[in-house]
Amino acid sequence: MRKSAGKASGELRNSTGLVGRATIVDVAQKAGVSVATVSRVVNGNYPVRECTRKKVQEAIGELRYVPNIQARELNTRHSSSVGVVVPSFYNMYFAEIVDGIEEMLHRNGFSMLLTCMQNNAVLERECVRNLVSRNVSGIILASPDTENVGAEFYDLTSRQVPLVFVNSPLSISNASHVSNDEHAGMILALEHLYDIGHRRILLVCGDNGGAYLMKKMAYREFMDSRGLYTEENIINIGDGNSIDAAERTERLLEGRLGDPSSATAACCCNDVMACGVLNAARHAGLSVPEQFSVTGFDNTPLSRYVDPEITTVDQNMAKLGHVAVKLLLEKIETGKDRNVVLENHLVMRKSTGFLS
Repeated sequence: MRKSAGKASGELRNSTGLVGRATIVDVAQKAGVSVATVSRVVNGNYPVRECTRKKVQEAIGELRYVPNIQARELNTRHSSSVGVVVPSFYNMYFAEIVDGIEEMLHRNGFSMLLTCMQNNAVLERECVRNLVSRNVSGIILASPDTENVGAEFYDLTSRQVPLVFVNSPLSISNASHVSNDEHAGMILALEHLYDIGHRRILLVCGDNGGAYLMKKMAYREFMDSRGLYTEENIINIGDGNSIDAAERTERLLEGRLGDPSSATAACCCNDVMACGVLNAARHAGLSVPEQFSVTGFDNTPLSRYVDPEITTVDQNMAKLGHVAVKLLLEKIETGKDRNVVLENHLVMRKSTGFLS
């Protein structure tokens, strides 16, 4: 049985002398109102007289009462959490998407459960199942490996919980999608390099996720239409989102740069790879952009932190996060799904220049 508030507000001692957190019952007793009235003040879902509201708020302040979110969710059968799944924590592209997601969720009274699939289809399924078991209100997946995970898995999951995909290579039924037109973005970068005189252009890409596949397709189409395509000019570094992606890019380009017959430019599938190319060019004795040009993809802060600053395709990361949350809230409230495609644009910086 509870006796009285301890010396530190918010600490209540029971008959055994143990200290516990203040409950909604304690607040109601101190304010001289019902538990239902405290609930109405905390949740703001019903009108309460101003004098009563003030008494409840004073009691909450004195007792340092913190609402039990889990109990509230059990009563309302509505979770205030949203699950977010990303392939990597090392690529700043995903960090900026997550930042946009968190900002919009906070505005709408939701919290975020963040998990990482580590570019692994098996882990991706486990992450999603775990979030479903936690009764989240919905799940947002950034650059999911839907091809290897399987449309059937996500079709089934979409019947259990609202889903939103960010930059997914496959369209999943009964789910919403937001993406950048990565195919068009790659074409923008390639057109820029072509227009400033480059013909021997490397593509530096990874082997996980549909985003790389779309960019490779764009590269193949662009180069093939001009009679310039050769498979040897595609440099696959493996996991393009890993912590050592820049180092592996640099190693794979050793011996490929500097020869008069070698490539004069590299079109990279993310900014981390572009940094690796800059290092490789420097070690090969090439001046960027006078002798070699480099484009990145994403427009992460990293593209501005290196010398020279990287010409890159802006992927609207924060906006992707914002729109993903808006689509999820629509899905939760109405059950309807939508597809939104955002436009890219090329950010011109100092890593590209006319071929001399």
